Amino acid sequence: MTQIWAEQALLPSGWARDVCVTLDTSGRIASVAADQPVRGHRTGILLPAPANAHSHAFQRAMAGLTEGRGPDPRDSFWTWRKLMYRFLDRLDPDQVQAIAALVQMEMLEAGYATNVEFHYLHHAPGGVPYDTLSEMAQRIVAAAQDTGIGLTLLPVQYQFGGCDRRDLTAGQIRFGNDPERFARLVEDSRQALDALPSDARLGVAPHSLRAITPQDVSSAPELAQGGPVHMHLAEQLAEVEEVQGALGVRPVEWLLDNVPVDENWCLIHCTQMQPHETEGLAKTGAVAGLCPITESSLGDGIFDGVRWLQAGGQIAVGSDSNIRISMSEELRTLEYSQRLRDRSRAVLATPEKSTGRRLFDAVCSGGAQAAGRDSGGIAEGAFADLLALDAGHVDLADQQGDTLLDCWLFAGSDAMVRDVWSAGRHVVQDGRHPARDRILRDYSRAMKPLREAL
Repeated sequence: MTQIWAEQALLPSGWARDVCVTLDTSGRIASVAADQPVRGHRTGILLPAPANAHSHAFQRAMAGLTEGRGPDPRDSFWTWRKLMYRFLDRLDPDQVQAIAALVQMEMLEAGYATNVEFHYLHHAPGGVPYDTLSEMAQRIVAAAQDTGIGLTLLPVQYQFGGCDRRDLTAGQIRFGNDPERFARLVEDSRQALDALPSDARLGVAPHSLRAITPQDVSSAPELAQGGPVHMHLAEQLAEVEEVQGALGVRPVEWLLDNVPVDENWCLIHCTQMQPHETEGLAKTGAVAGLCPITESSLGDGIFDGVRWLQAGGQIAVGSDSNIRISMSEELRTLEYSQRLRDRSRAVLATPEKSTGRRLFDAVCSGGAQAAGRDSGGIAEGAFADLLALDAGHVDLADQQGDTLLDCWLFAGSDAMVRDVWSAGRHVVQDGRHPARDRILRDYSRAMKPLREAL
């Protein structure tokens, strides 16, 4: 049994002092008690550790390499995507594993306990399947074994290059599977997760209404077998227009009219929704998977967080393209986008909760839901997904309660994260992952030939 003692801790009931959290050998929280004497591992500020709800690990290796203007008069998501396709066509399984380990380490050091990996790089260059169909999925699993992060693996179904069911381009062909082969890939990936501790989860990800048939979108929950279902939805105006041209309605409208969306679903981005779509989707209980840093980078648009939360919607955040892995910056960017649009301040705060507290509570709950993971709070029986902030940091010293979250998210950075536990595994200690130096060396070695080729 492991014990963690905190001067202050954020519990489901609110802030408490002198809290002792006891972890059992399965990685769950056995007990939580306030007003306790010091014992075990001592921390200053203890919080639940959210899940990173949306990641394409391999894109981390592109960080900083796509900031020049492309050949088109107006650079956009679509010109960026062409560069991304050219890049990924050179990646081999060893490189993907090294990149994934770096991404997962950086997630942990940012305070995330779980990586929800939207995994669509399945095959060898040219679209030829590896001898083991789940080879690339196994490399994501191997990285998780190395880093100790919680993993929710989402094999992505991708078959077509657009709503007209045109063939995949050279850049997309490594993603492609017909329904029969995708079903086998899901089962192979499920078996691959046996190598991880019992907190690992499997779901599925129908990529988008552009990439598979509407019928396959509808059948995704059956393949997930109770696990989470994630899908890109209404990210770009061109996507919305293409779906509307093919199906006669906008993508969110089609989903609401044709699929029994529920709390197992997580819809990614949703930056191009009309008010009735925002309210309707929020009321289904599904999670909006937001990636504010990537959405800003790609010029996707601004998610209507005010209307969504007023309608009772759930949110989670993810690092998506992984150009910058920072929980504090994701939440700050989300709030600031609302302020810029509405020319206001503290837009997502409520009379009861500060901006930081409302955002943090929301992504803890929504992230756990999106990951299909029994976590999100410091409560008996939940997985011990925990993070500790440095109470001695100059911006946190002598602060109390919700102000701690506001100072971290709006004045601080990930440097304030001192310790992280994922299902009880102590994966960040004194601000560093124990294997940081080796993971960095492996990443640098894997990237050298790729950079030389590019």
